[in-house]
Amino acid sequence: MQKALIGIGVAITVIGLAWPLLSKLPLGRLPGDLVIDRPGVKVFLPLTTMLLVSAAVSLVLWLLRR
Repeated sequence: MQKALIGIGVAITVIGLAWPLLSKLPLGRLPGDLVIDRPGVKVFLPLTTMLLVSAAVSLVLWLLRR
């Protein structure tokens, strides 16, 4: 449990330090990300972004298990 918590803390720290670089990536503005903008309601569905993030996380986890 301690190793998992330390790993999560390190991951959060790395993401926090890399955030200025990560915010420049076009994630959330890809073709296939849906935006429904009606008066009084704005709905954002990042379908393509979710697929790419899921694929990247799956690849990393697969590589770590090998």
